[in-house]
Amino acid sequence: MKPKRGGFLTAMAILIALAAIEDMFKPFGRQGPTIPSSSMPRIIPGIVVLGIRHTGTSAVILGPLVGVFLILYAIGIWRMRRYALTAAWIYVVYVMLNLTLFMMWNPLPLTRADTIFDAVYSICAIVLTLSPAIALTRRRADLT
Repeated sequence: MKPKRGGFLTAMAILIALAAIEDMFKPFGRQGPTIPSSSMPRIIPGIVVLGIRHTGTSAVILGPLVGVFLILYAIGIWRMRRYALTAAWIYVVYVMLNLTLFMMWNPLPLTRADTIFDAVYSICAIVLTLSPAIALTRRRADLT
């Protein structure tokens, strides 16, 4: 009898697959509009890897690489494979390192709204990567 994923892991597999698709296409995005009343700079197309926003050729290479990793991770969750546990913890470390390095190497937000956005984004990124890793660890015996 095949173990069931459950609702949470099913939802996470879908969200991770969507994140993979987004990362694959990030290098081909376009710049957002500049809002005069905002301190936020235009959104530059590219992907942040190890705290550095990559554009151009490096983004075209790194975006799909990160995307493929996430697709494989999502498939591992969907099929309840043992390798998904390793992928989950690798992704947790990657996200935490990426957030930390990005914050260290980029200027601090200028407004309170930007600071709140950065804090909420960071918390969500950590929670949404750590949660499936913990869930898979608890369900280790169910993985094949």
